[in-house]
Amino acid sequence: MSATLLAGFARTSVPQLALRRFLALDAVVTTGNGLAYVAFSAPLGRLLGVGQELLLALGVVLVLYGAAVGRLASRRRPPALAVKAVVETNYAWAALSLVALVVWFSPTVAGTVWIPAQALTVAGFAVLQQLALRSVAE
Repeated sequence: MSATLLAGFARTSVPQLALRRFLALDAVVTTGNGLAYVAFSAPLGRLLGVGQELLLALGVVLVLYGAAVGRLASRRRPPALAVKAVVETNYAWAALSLVALVVWFSPTVAGTVWIPAQALTVAGFAVLQQLALRSVAE
């Protein structure tokens, strides 16, 4: 996602709206990723060099998490504590993805590219959500 697109996405005079937009974007991407893992766990597992069962389980978790983040985004004023939990969960996911890449997985070349890319994307969501939450608190 380009910086220009993100700037346009965040541009609003209402800080709550930017926070809700970043939560909603996270929810859409997370749920979409989870649905792909559920629907295509076998071919994606082979492509990435990650077990089919693991991708299926992660897919279910991601769909449920994405739905919860989407519900949070739909609230007029998302509670700060819940947003902080999303931010911390996203940071943890990103860190564990990178640890798994080094410690547990033996990915293919595609997996070696995909795993850090999705970790950076999730960390990016966490940063955007954290910054938006701070602007709401000011």
